[in-house]
Amino acid sequence: MARKLLRGTFALCALLLLVGCDHGTKLLAKTTLEPGARRLRLIPGVLDLRYTENHDTAFSLLRHLNLSLSAGALVATSTACLGFLVALWWSRRRGPRSEHVAYALLVGGALGNIIDRLVRGYVVDFIHLRHWPVFNVADIAIVFGAALLLVARLRYHAPGSAPDSPRAA
Repeated sequence: MARKLLRGTFALCALLLLVGCDHGTKLLAKTTLEPGARRLRLIPGVLDLRYTENHDTAFSLLRHLNLSLSAGALVATSTACLGFLVALWWSRRRGPRSEHVAYALLVGGALGNIIDRLVRGYVVDFIHLRHWPVFNVADIAIVFGAALLLVARLRYHAPGSAPDSPRAA
């Protein structure tokens, strides 16, 4: 019982820390990078910090598909996906630790961007790698969470692995 409580407390703290870091960096970007006017070159030609407001989905998917959704519809869709993700995480509560870390990253990143859409009506992005769309800390968490989940699932279900061992990964 105490172990489950400790695990749940850890997951909650990790989520709050991730969402806090995401929103702290977004606030800093919004106040420091003067929307649309200032760019901070960290590694010239490779990495810049610049403020942008994302009214679309990741990679501007809706614009590329010639679709349009209101901020409310994006929040509703994102929240439904988040609910599905949390349910999936809950169903895997006996899974390996790496899966739990992956789900925490995915949920924390999604929650950070959903909060942005609820509060602002758009997502603040500010990290720009050359030849890549501008992104934020929540997006990094989502990408790393998805990659870790894929690796954990492949490793967990690989031939010779112990599928009933929660410490397999």
